[in-house]
Amino acid sequence: MLFGGADLLAWLVLALGGAMAVGSTMALIRPPETPKDGDLARAPLARSLVFIVVGLVAAVWALASLLS
Repeated sequence: MLFGGADLLAWLVLALGGAMAVGSTMALIRPPETPKDGDLARAPLARSLVFIVVGLVAAVWALASLLS
């Protein structure tokens, strides 16, 4: 018996893709008030947008795999 069931990989991809999309979105919407030494004041826009798209694609793909 597999720990987490046969759909463990799809659940992990859903969790990681969702976290990547939400985390990158929040970094753009609400940057830290006071950045630490060596940190950027804002997240880079292009990289964040790529992370959001990749995370959304992974999450939607995983959700479709789980529902089919």
